[in-house]
Amino acid sequence: MNRPSAPSVVVPLLTALVTLGVLTAWTGAGNAGRPARLSIPEGRVLIPSGTEATAAFFTLRNTGGADDVLTGVTGPAGHRAMLSRTVDIGHNARSMAMVRAATVPAGGALTMTPTTLDVMVSPPPRLAPGDRLTFTLHFRDSPPRTVRARAVRPGG
Repeated sequence: MNRPSAPSVVVPLLTALVTLGVLTAWTGAGNAGRPARLSIPEGRVLIPSGTEATAAFFTLRNTGGADDVLTGVTGPAGHRAMLSRTVDIGHNARSMAMVRAATVPAGGALTMTPTTLDVMVSPPPRLAPGDRLTFTLHFRDSPPRTVRARAVRPGG
């Protein structure tokens, strides 16, 4: 009869005990089952300088215990809105690429900027400083959120 060696029994047993301890601590700290909790203050939208598109920017904060994913955006009537990202294409040139989704990390934030993620709006609406546009942000786990963006001049 073959008896298992001590190391072949001890290693899985210790792994199970450590895993159970970590899960118990995580649950005891109140993190088990805490969904994403999003807050999105007023964003900003750039007053367009051309006729192709403009961009809006938001900071999405998640004080919950789980990540959520921004999966899309609906813009003002008559204007197409989509998530986009600036990408380096070499030789000091950049281009825009559509983005399917972006993670809003648990206990963190997703901050949109002109050099990272933004909401591209096409065709650009006619805007004056201080005007506001309404957007609806769509998420994987959270309900859609209606947010506003205030028109600012580029660099403002």
